[in-house]
Amino acid sequence: MSEVDWLSHLLQIITVSGQLEVRCAYGAPWRLAWSKAAANEIPYHVVIKGRAIFEDPESKTARELVSGDVVLLPHGAAHVLHDGSGQTPIRTHESVGSAGWMLSENDGQGEQLDLLCGRFSIAPPHDRLIHNYLPTNLVARAMGGHTEEDMGSASNQLASLVRLMRMESAGDRAGGRAILNALSSALFTLVLRAASQSGKAPEGLLALAGHPRLAPAMAAMFANPARPWKLPELADLCGMSRATFMRQFQDKVGRSALDFLTDLRMSLAANELRKPAISTEAVAETVGYQSVSAFRHVFTERIGMTPGEWRRRVRKGE
Repeated sequence: MSEVDWLSHLLQIITVSGQLEVRCAYGAPWRLAWSKAAANEIPYHVVIKGRAIFEDPESKTARELVSGDVVLLPHGAAHVLHDGSGQTPIRTHESVGSAGWMLSENDGQGEQLDLLCGRFSIAPPHDRLIHNYLPTNLVARAMGGHTEEDMGSASNQLASLVRLMRMESAGDRAGGRAILNALSSALFTLVLRAASQSGKAPEGLLALAGHPRLAPAMAAMFANPARPWKLPELADLCGMSRATFMRQFQDKVGRSALDFLTDLRMSLAANELRKPAISTEAVAETVGYQSVSAFRHVFTERIGMTPGEWRRRVRKGE
């Protein structure tokens, strides 16, 4: 199964919507700070032109972003972007167009920056899947190439998407907000694809997808999560011994293969429980549990509420 397949399976389970919020047009010196996002929100930034220093105050790390870089913060961590000069930032002024997003500008004469800022929303309880299996921050580079191989690469596709976002956000045309939100949603998928193909994938699902020997096990669990998978079966799919498979999966993901399978099943179960006509017993069987009591116990442990409580919450629209 290819990377596209696992990613399609993931996005069939979780619902992701995107929204462009601010386009920043600054001259240095400038500085932007974001507080921690809500549990179901993932901030993103796209550097259209110029460069920016991205800082994570919690890990005390800094990274330079340049034109074409896209950064996602799957855990919604507080963060700072600035020009790197250390000078007092110039005051900004904002205006809101009919499309609903804000243009933030300053009168700085230094190095120019063109930056798109927005956020993705993940329907609960699937934010758990994102927090547990994606890194704290994720950077992908949009690079346009001209060879046939380049044209089909994820980074080239990402570059084309970024160009569309830049052009659409440059005006205030009819349908602009809807188009930019749709492009933002596609941005989430392309960043994950690009990161998993980069050869330098971070930990979690992206590292797993990019690992030629471990990817078959992940793909199999996505394709058939209800199957009663055993570790020896998954190890065989990867051409590894049980012990080697367990060790390498834990190293790449930070959790065991059976933990991942359980989280996958509980996210699927949460979706099924939204359907009023299906019983809890039927949901349990659909996601691979013969014992309803065992299913209820695991669901409560992972989701933080019983299946019945989850149903009532969904019914109330919370």
